[in-house]
Amino acid sequence: MSQTPAEKEAAQAEIAKRALQEAAERRAKHGELHLPEEIGGRDGPEPIRYGDWEKKGIASDF
Repeated sequence: MSQTPAEKEAAQAEIAKRALQEAAERRAKHGELHLPEEIGGRDGPEPIRYGDWEKKGIASDF
């Protein structure tokens, strides 16, 4: 039996809602992640997160 687009969208929305709830439960179970402070790291925004790496005047996108 094939689903109509509206039925398919409703099913996907329910699956997404359940996935978000499960993720929230996992985060609550594990608590906040405490990492040690970085010593000698780069200043400014994290280059990998923003998609551009610059070192000594040379920028590269990856």
